[in-house]
Amino acid sequence: MATAKKEVSTVEQKLRDLFDLQTVDSNLDKIQILKGELPMEVEDLEDDIKGLETRIAKLNKKIDEIEGEISNHKNNIATSETLIERYKKQLDEVKNNREFEALTKEIELQELEIQLSNKKIGELQGAKEAKTDIKATSDERLAGKHTDLENKKVELEKIIAKTEKEEKTLHNKSAKARKSIEERLLKSYDKIRKNYRNGLAVVTVERNACGGCYNRIPPQIQIEIGMRKNIVACEHCGRILVDNEIAGIEPPE
Repeated sequence: MATAKKEVSTVEQKLRDLFDLQTVDSNLDKIQILKGELPMEVEDLEDDIKGLETRIAKLNKKIDEIEGEISNHKNNIATSETLIERYKKQLDEVKNNREFEALTKEIELQELEIQLSNKKIGELQGAKEAKTDIKATSDERLAGKHTDLENKKVELEKIIAKTEKEEKTLHNKSAKARKSIEERLLKSYDKIRKNYRNGLAVVTVERNACGGCYNRIPPQIQIEIGMRKNIVACEHCGRILVDNEIAGIEPPE
């Protein structure tokens, strides 16, 4: 008889420990719900900002390269103009047709170089304008992302400031509660919690139904739950079932 009593007490304590852990973790879940998607939104915005900053840096580099090419073509034009001026002066000093034709050909070649450089400059200016427009749009988007990020951070910081003390206390309680539960049960508990968005792994029987999935619990199973000799799981959702007394719920009159 003494052995049976000890076994019942042990199972009951396990159920109480599991329900206490569930209560603490549910309160932690409520804080996470209060925070909502803010932590993820902050992280996404930070990633977006890094991506935009990388893109803008590449655009700036490309614009600098284009400006360098434009500068080179302008230098080529200046060189060609200097040569043309020199060749034209030499035309006044030519002594025969052969020299005249050679100088005239050189002048034509330099004029062609100027035309080609001007054409390239026009193309490069168009490319620069396109890159500059993209950069302006990216700069605007980046500024908007920074504003959104600051707003989200302020909002999140307010919630954290409001809940930080409570959250720390609950984390300590959760860690303490977990120490009193055997590893096998903890693994089952954590696995069940991950399976459901509401994080409920331990529930009471409410109106003859599972407090998690709301499927009906047969009377004989309810009696077994109330006896607390075994850990009983809902046959439909797998959640651990406890009676109202363990949950601290007063029975209806």
